[in-house]
Amino acid sequence: MNIAPVTNAEIIIVGGGAIGVGCAYALAKAGKRDVLVIERDDDVGNVTTSQGAGLCGQVRDNTERIQLAMHSVKTFRELQDSEVKPDWHETGSLRIALTESRVAEFRRLQQAADQAGLETHWIDNDEAGRLWPSMDFSSAQGILWCPSDGYMTPRSVAASYRYNAARMGVRFATATALETVRLQNGRVTGIHTNRGHAECRYLINAAGANAYHVARLAGLELPIVPVRHEYYVSIPIPGLTPDLPCFRIPELTLYGRVRDGGLLVGGWEPRALSTDPRAFSADNAPPPVVTDWPVLNSFSDRFSKLFPSARTIEKSWIGKGWPTFTPDGKFLIGESSRVPGLVMAAGCNAHGISGSGGIGKLLVESLFNPNPSAYAKSLSPDRFTEINWEWDSARPAAARVYETYYGV
Repeated sequence: MNIAPVTNAEIIIVGGGAIGVGCAYALAKAGKRDVLVIERDDDVGNVTTSQGAGLCGQVRDNTERIQLAMHSVKTFRELQDSEVKPDWHETGSLRIALTESRVAEFRRLQQAADQAGLETHWIDNDEAGRLWPSMDFSSAQGILWCPSDGYMTPRSVAASYRYNAARMGVRFATATALETVRLQNGRVTGIHTNRGHAECRYLINAAGANAYHVARLAGLELPIVPVRHEYYVSIPIPGLTPDLPCFRIPELTLYGRVRDGGLLVGGWEPRALSTDPRAFSADNAPPPVVTDWPVLNSFSDRFSKLFPSARTIEKSWIGKGWPTFTPDGKFLIGESSRVPGLVMAAGCNAHGISGSGGIGKLLVESLFNPNPSAYAKSLSPDRFTEINWEWDSARPAAARVYETYYGV
């Protein structure tokens, strides 16, 4: 692909992952075409995005989060009709409860879904068995079905956003590293990169695990904490086809789907491993993730409750990366009042790829709607810059969001 020159733009986006290119697509659709995306890697979607599991679930615990996810699904459907597709598979998903307390939680989730206009249904174990014939649902106490959930290929999502945004005029400068952020009278006025200088009105920080460093270059200290996440993909298994639903089993802290004819199974660890973003520089990626076989094997052991052969199936590939988390578990979206012109699109709490369509919509709303919603306002980076906080408490709080992802 052609690499755009680093030239002035109304809006410069730092980061070519799903969030950065998704924001570029949303901005272009909203009529903002003078947009430049810079990405340090040679192509978009090659870093944290490439390690994503690709599930998109819309059932959440509040209306705003559900509607955000619903907009992402709408976006994936829209992109699936383009020449470069996100590889969207609307297979539906099974949310499986193994205890009555979890059934009660699912009922609350369904009430939120009803309020948001998201279709969900309770199905019995026999129906679940017809949807996933090789899974044993005998221990399930309740199963909530969402027919419009699905999965995509994360790199394909990024490529689709790029292609469609570029058609509307967005420029992409890959192999381009941010070096400094220029300020005048406390406001962002431009950037300097390894390929030259550019002026801008807005600088959108969608730098993933380096989002902390980009904010620091502009003078902001924000608690954006990379937390390790892993999943595995098994060798192909007879009977597993791409149209089988995604699944989530909260009591086992597991999720999964079919990938390349095998099982993709991931989970949320009770003792999360995080890294301090202050321990590595803006010029570097976070430390490499070392495969944790005891953790991955524990996923297999737990999943064997519903898929008895899970313990013995050979693992063929490991997905691992550093998604970023915030202490309150909410996205960081919007312009800083302390440093005008610096706009955050980070701290996505492992919802970056699946939520990219909705996050782009919220970003546009926060910047250009004169009356943004209370929800959009609640995601502002000001919530951390206008209070006193300490890393000693913020980092474990962010890790706790990961650890309690499926908490009741």
